Amino acid sequence: MHRRLLALAIGVALSGCSIQRSIVASEAPDKMIGLPKEQVLACMGAPTNKATVGATEVWTYQSPNNLATARYCTVNVTMSNGAVSGVNYLGPSGGLLSPNEQCAFAVAACVGSK
Repeated sequence: MHRRLLALAIGVALSGCSIQRSIVASEAPDKMIGLPKEQVLACMGAPTNKATVGATEVWTYQSPNNLATARYCTVNVTMSNGAVSGVNYLGPSGGLLSPNEQCAFAVAACVGSK
């Protein structure tokens, strides 16, 4: 009985962390709009890939996968005129109650930056 309660408590704690990461990931795109690309380099590091079309750049980041091999997140940061103009996520990056939670690992350092 005690083991079941302990397992339940651990499960609730872990799902709380997933939900918090999901909130960070959902707020990050709006909070990152307007950040200069130098600040994105400082908070996210160098992108794994860059594409440029005219004055628009798309920087791609792979969010680390610390929890499960089936979940990952590709983060695309679009830059226009040297600043973030958009952020989007691709991949199976979260659960039913925690969409995009894996993406938080890549963007969390930038959320409080603006």
